[in-house]
Amino acid sequence: MNRKVLVAYDGSLLSRQAIQESKNQVSLVPGTEVHIVSVVNPTGPSTNVGLSNNIRNELAEKFEVQLKSIRKEFEKDNIPVFTEIIFGNGNQNPGIHVCKYAEENAIDLIIVGSRGLGKVKNIFLGSVSNNIVHHAKCPILVIK
Repeated sequence: MNRKVLVAYDGSLLSRQAIQESKNQVSLVPGTEVHIVSVVNPTGPSTNVGLSNNIRNELAEKFEVQLKSIRKEFEKDNIPVFTEIIFGNGNQNPGIHVCKYAEENAIDLIIVGSRGLGKVKNIFLGSVSNNIVHHAKCPILVIK
């Protein structure tokens, strides 16, 4: 049975540090799989669905480029890595989607930054790590 580590990634400095910590975890337990997940919530005026979707899709494209680069870095080091962009519900904290992914994929450890990019970017809100700590069913490592 392989160990599975999930990193909640939003592009912030702390989420990049979480990526590095996942590599440390792999060195401690060889064969560890790393799952890197970004949650993109709808953003923009709720009365203009088209505009909101365009902004969400632009954010998703930005994260896809970043995740592709991260995948290459992990593959270069022969670390099994899976990346996913999850389209969230603007009414839900992204931490809910991270916890759901963790349950569905039998994740053994979640690594998350203590603060993300904040409301301005609408990716990971400041309360995401708190939400994960309270709802995850596996251990959590919060990067400060």
